Amino acid sequence: MGSGWSEEQVAQPPQQPTTVGAAIRNNEHSSGNSSNNNLKEEKEKVVKGKLGEEVKLGHGFEAILKDADLPVDRSSLDKLYDQLYAGIFLNKRTKKYWLDKKLNSNCFMLFPRALSITWAEENKYWRWKSLEESSDTIEIVELLNVCWLEIHGKMKTCELSPRIRYEAAFEVMIKEAAYGWDVPVNIRLKRPDGSKQEHKENLEQRPRGRWVEIPIGDFIVHDHEGSDEIELSMYEHEGGMWKRGMLLKGLVIRPKGSI
Repeated sequence: MGSGWSEEQVAQPPQQPTTVGAAIRNNEHSSGNSSNNNLKEEKEKVVKGKLGEEVKLGHGFEAILKDADLPVDRSSLDKLYDQLYAGIFLNKRTKKYWLDKKLNSNCFMLFPRALSITWAEENKYWRWKSLEESSDTIEIVELLNVCWLEIHGKMKTCELSPRIRYEAAFEVMIKEAAYGWDVPVNIRLKRPDGSKQEHKENLEQRPRGRWVEIPIGDFIVHDHEGSDEIELSMYEHEGGMWKRGMLLKGLVIRPKGSI
């Protein structure tokens, strides 16, 4: 992208603008012969510069936005922040990314297509369906009948904010006619160093007919070195019971607090 600066401006460096609007007004007064295209380029350059100063949080949001399904409006910081707070769909609506307003930290929702689900493409075991939520359409999956339940998700630590305690949970609904949940399912969180958090959840005791969260565990990202991943799982295949009637919306990863 061109800089849009004139030779006079290079010879006499301008003062750093405090707002996008101030930078545009300076450009208009000092470059009366500039074209509209140059003005647009200059505006984009200043916004980018402001992003570098005010939005650079050390958690790689620029790399994340490369996977955005729709172009991100960067014409002003307010518009950018509005989009980040509201959430941005990634990778053909298989993920959603947003910024936690209080802690200024990355959050993610991994929808079922972003997870590894045993037998998910066999329509006698699982059924894919659409769900309208807050004027958006997402894809969920319904468990029809399996005795081998296995769901795994992975999250790159480089996409999460450092020095933040995160919590993760599966979002599910147990239907009224569900069966086979007498045997508790296994829930596991595995950190990059190999350490684990594990517990069992009795879904038979969960309220039916509404979305509930199944907590997985919490963790802290200390740095962004390497390509480490957090692994998150729900599984049960030793009880021998056939299971039916669970809807899976996805896996949410969000900040619990700073450290």
